[in-house]
Amino acid sequence: MRKSLPDLSAYAQTGIRLNLRVTPKAAQNRIVVEEDLLRVYVTQAPDSGKANRAVLKLLAQAIGIAPSCLTLIRGETDRNKVVGVNMG
Repeated sequence: MRKSLPDLSAYAQTGIRLNLRVTPKAAQNRIVVEEDLLRVYVTQAPDSGKANRAVLKLLAQAIGIAPSCLTLIRGETDRNKVVGVNMG
């Protein structure tokens, strides 16, 4: 059974920065909302940016925007990432 993603539509605003803690090679894709960050679990391995692309795609689905509206600002090779939202 596929778990539904949390509704993150409140983040669909230009200028929002999201602090993420990413776990690649997880059993399933999911997002857990915590007080000061989002824990993002993706099944992709951190190989040639595959996990990063999977994170942006999953996050975009939860927010309800296109993945192209999200930019990885910091943490390309780190588990701790900052993603920016640009609706323009």
